Amino acid sequence: MILLEIEQRQAAPGTVVILLTGRVMLGDESARIDTLISGLLGEGNQTFVVDLSGVTHIDSTGIGRFIAAFNKVLQAGGRLVMAGATGQVRDSFAVTRLDTVFRFYADSAEALEAVARPA
Repeated sequence: MILLEIEQRQAAPGTVVILLTGRVMLGDESARIDTLISGLLGEGNQTFVVDLSGVTHIDSTGIGRFIAAFNKVLQAGGRLVMAGATGQVRDSFAVTRLDTVFRFYADSAEALEAVARPA
């Protein structure tokens, strides 16, 4: 059984949307997020929109994966923003006050528009 599906698409040169569907939790499934981000950075991508609209549950390990990815992208001089987080997923970032660290947008389109503007 697949707990987490990960899709990616190039939205613009150097900009990737990562669509997650399912549960971002402890285990090998969510470890793929870090591997994917590292690989995409290695290919020269600098801007990432993580679409959480399909995520039904996230735990502390899942949030930790995003913190690690965020730090890795920042160190490479890039940007990582979140889109589409609702319910328990959005609440998890708020409770941990990480909603003050990550930028959240209503959906991928809004996030892409925001990252297209100069920082």
